[in-house]
Amino acid sequence: MTDQTMRADWSRPYRVVQWATGNVGSRAMQRVIEHPDMELVGVWVSNPDKVGQDAGTLCGIDPVGVKATNSLDDVIALKPDCVLYMPHVNRVEEVCRILAAGINIVSTRMEYQNPAGLSEADRTAIEAACQQGGTSIHATGSSPGFISEAVPIVLTSIARRVDKLTITEFADTSSRNSPEMLFGPMMGFGEPAGRINEGMMHHMIHSFSPSLNLIAEAWGMPFDDVQARQAQGIARNDVVIPAGTAKAGTVAATKTVVSCMHKGKPLIEFQAIWYISSDVDTTDGEEWNFRKSGWHVLVEGDTPLDITIGYPVSDEDYPNFTPNLTAHRPVNCIPYVCAAKPGFVTTLDLPQVVAKLA
Repeated sequence: MTDQTMRADWSRPYRVVQWATGNVGSRAMQRVIEHPDMELVGVWVSNPDKVGQDAGTLCGIDPVGVKATNSLDDVIALKPDCVLYMPHVNRVEEVCRILAAGINIVSTRMEYQNPAGLSEADRTAIEAACQQGGTSIHATGSSPGFISEAVPIVLTSIARRVDKLTITEFADTSSRNSPEMLFGPMMGFGEPAGRINEGMMHHMIHSFSPSLNLIAEAWGMPFDDVQARQAQGIARNDVVIPAGTAKAGTVAATKTVVSCMHKGKPLIEFQAIWYISSDVDTTDGEEWNFRKSGWHVLVEGDTPLDITIGYPVSDEDYPNFTPNLTAHRPVNCIPYVCAAKPGFVTTLDLPQVVAKLA
């Protein structure tokens, strides 16, 4: 249940450390620097070449007088209110040290969105660290996070019966000049038809089912099974994009579906349609109804809703826009997590998150 005392306290600036400065981390750090009621006091980096560099330089703005470190002890010594924990590799032991030192964490690591998805040992260790430090940990992002938790909570708040919730994510990645991501094992574009991407299937199940189950459990309808399937869109013609070329007859789109079951029927489905071309033949024989990047949310029940969320930005602006989707909500959550009772804080525990813009 939401703690009604968990309200943002803007009587003083929040002292924040940015942990990791990748694409999302550097954007979050920039927004903390710009925030009228936050103070960036430190930045942790994994790359030794970044140590000693100014935080402003690392996120593409003027220097701000905060130098990067790769020392956990340095971060703890700063005594910040919160660490924005956004590393590529999750390390439970450093999370526990931060929390035990009296520092709250807001993270984009999906492991922490629903603590039920953690191993018992990790969950127990983190909870103990929170109690020791009087601190809280919360994780969020865009997908999973905003679209799999925050949006469904609002949309189904006007319903009394939900038969099924379907969230479809469309991602046109053709403009991204990232050959390793698009043509490597992560996305698998340009690969021969018929080779299912097991890594992607595993990622989708473990990324989305714990997040979606938060909502199902709140409805009183927890999952009894999670299933996944994948289909491919096979290019009818050569697809030439900045990152490379997918030959005709190879994979140019994928649809991965995670079906979360309740009493033998799909209660919530998350569909990810990622593509570099929509000129494809689908291996499941279905029309995928390609849309521009964004989300389509369908609520079926006694109060049906059909919601489309798109991004009205140009192709030129799109690469610079996308980090905002994941970076901004964690920044906006900081005061609420700092005010929370010690322990794990899920989206269900938070009050409505209001972004202070001025």
